[in-house]
Amino acid sequence: MGKKVFGVDIGGTTVKMGLFTAEGELLDKWEITTRKEDNGAHILPDIAASIKERMDKEGLTFGDVEGLGISVPGPVDDEGVVHKCVNLGWGQFDIDEEMKKHIDLPVFAGNDANAAALGEAWRGGGKGCINVVVVTLGTGVGGGIIVNGKILSGSHGSGGEIGHIHMNDNETEQCGCGKCGCLEQYASATGIARLAKRKLDADDRPSSMRDARSLNAKVVFDAAKAGDELAIEVTEEFGEILGKGLANVADVINPELFVIGGGVSKAGQIVIDLIKKNYKKYVFHGSRGTDFALATLGNDAGIYGSAKLVLDGVKNS
Repeated sequence: MGKKVFGVDIGGTTVKMGLFTAEGELLDKWEITTRKEDNGAHILPDIAASIKERMDKEGLTFGDVEGLGISVPGPVDDEGVVHKCVNLGWGQFDIDEEMKKHIDLPVFAGNDANAAALGEAWRGGGKGCINVVVVTLGTGVGGGIIVNGKILSGSHGSGGEIGHIHMNDNETEQCGCGKCGCLEQYASATGIARLAKRKLDADDRPSSMRDARSLNAKVVFDAAKAGDELAIEVTEEFGEILGKGLANVADVINPELFVIGGGVSKAGQIVIDLIKKNYKKYVFHGSRGTDFALATLGNDAGIYGSAKLVLDGVKNS
C-alpha cells in the first residue's frame, strides 16, 4: 500500500489538510474551522482529532503514516519552534512537543509562505528546479526561498520576507510592518490599488478605473489589457518596482526560477512580462538567465509543502 503523509496548512479562518502518498500524489483534501478562541488552544487538538478521524475512515494505522507536516502563519525555526503567531494568538512554543500530546506521529513544521514555496517547487510551477524563489502577491507580498531543494528559513524563521525589502526612501505612508517604502506597499494587491488611486488623484485624464465600484488590482489589470493609458502606467510602475526588488533578491540567491503566485498572478502572463523586462534592467549578469513562471497549485500549495516537510525530515533523520 505504501506509506502515507498528512500535510496541514493553518490559516486564520480554516485549516486545510491533505492526505498524500510518499510520491506526492494528493489522495484527499478537506478543511476544518480554525478556532482561535483561548489564544488558539483548540487548534492543534482539533487537527489531531480530524487526522485520527481520517485515518479511521481510510483504515490507516500509525505505522502506515510517515508523519504530519504543519505550516504556520508566523516564524518557525529549523527546530520546529514557533516564534509567535499574532493572528492565531500563539506565543513561543515547540509545535512538535505540543502536537505529540494529541497524536503519536512525527511532526515537522514550517512557516506557511515557506511551505507554500516548497510545495510549488516540488509539485507546482517550479517542478524540476532546486533553487527557486516563490513570490506571493496577495494582500501583502510573501516570499519563500528554496536553495538546493531546502527551505531557507533563517536563524529565527523569518527568511524570505521579501515583501519588506526597502524600495522607496520618500514614502510617507506606513507599511503594515511599521516601516515606510516596503516592496509590498507597491507590488501587493492592495499596493497596486494604492498606486492606481494616487495616479487618478494626480492625473485628470479619463480612465475606466474611475468608474469602478471598488478599485482593486483586477480592475487595474483589466483596464490595462483594454488599453487604458493610466492603468498601463500603473502596471508599468508596479513592474518597475517589483522587477527591481526581485533583481535584488536574485543578486543574493541566484535562483533558477521565480514562481509568481497569489491573487495578482491571476492576471496571467501580463504580470510575468512586466516583471521580467524590469528585472533584466537591474539584475547582475550572472542572474539574467533566471526564468519566471506562474504558480499552479493555488490554495493547495501549503498542504503540498507541508507534506514535503515530512518526507525531507524523515529522509534526513
